[in-house]
Amino acid sequence: MGQNETNRIMNKLAVVALGGNALLRDNQIGTIDEQEQNTTDTLENLVFLIREGYDLVISHGNGPQVGNILLRNDAGESVYGIPQMPLDICVADSQGGIGYMIERMLRNVLKKHNIQKEIVTLVTQVLVDINDPAFSNPSKRVGKTYSREQSQKIAAEKSWEFREEIKVKDGWRRVVPSPKPIAIMNEKVIEYLTRQGTIVIAAGGGGVPVYIDENQNVRPAEAVIDKDLASSLLAARIKADEFYILTDVSFVYINYNKPDQEIKEFLNHKDTLKYLNEGQFSEGSMAPKIRACLQFIEQGGKKSVITEAFKLEDKSYGTKITMEYED
Repeated sequence: MGQNETNRIMNKLAVVALGGNALLRDNQIGTIDEQEQNTTDTLENLVFLIREGYDLVISHGNGPQVGNILLRNDAGESVYGIPQMPLDICVADSQGGIGYMIERMLRNVLKKHNIQKEIVTLVTQVLVDINDPAFSNPSKRVGKTYSREQSQKIAAEKSWEFREEIKVKDGWRRVVPSPKPIAIMNEKVIEYLTRQGTIVIAAGGGGVPVYIDENQNVRPAEAVIDKDLASSLLAARIKADEFYILTDVSFVYINYNKPDQEIKEFLNHKDTLKYLNEGQFSEGSMAPKIRACLQFIEQGGKKSVITEAFKLEDKSYGTKITMEYED
């Protein structure tokens, strides 16, 4: 084995999951100019990891973008009679579009910093169990808001399930299952490319959910997968050293928004699990991220980090979760 090959194997490997605000912020309408600028600003924060010798896999959310794809589906069907595409195709569409944007912006960022790296985007299928209890209890809201009358009509026509939106009067949204990811298609390819120094963009939006049927064929699942759980699983399967979740807060807190609110910069597995079981983390925001971080270190990862998208380089920010407290 040559010296260059030995150096490649010894490089640290990190998986970085870009949260929704890394691409699109709450106060924006979602133009491509806004998304490209946000993406560029976020990717600038990854340069230091590359300079420190890390091999990188980048994953990303797709909530706003796949929501817009579903809206275009609705509009195309109602106005022009264009058949709607199933959810797996919509997720794959978003992976391709967002991955292309990240790849192009990253090429420009690396050129600015005189860094030579190959970059590739993979439309990634993620395996789920079709008998996962999530399929009998759809909970993930997708697409536009309908009136009760509209939702009942669509439910009868398409067998979609709807739930009421508490904050919207007479508002109903489609709900789909969110099963647990159990394997990443092409994980060996992702690991190989990454270990060769290629930056791989993969598992976008949690991946395209698929399952294996009784004939051992790969079939699409009408579902969405939590992107942090899928990213965590990918990180563990490719034997990454570190797993980063970039979001809109600088730290994990306990007693959040209470008088005794407390920043937690360092957490071990035992204390993190205790806080999770106590309900310290909201199911609508931080709890899924905490579970993803725990899953990674339980499967052999060295460190998980939750931090603000634009403060990754500043190591005084971010909550670091390890199996035991770091020295």
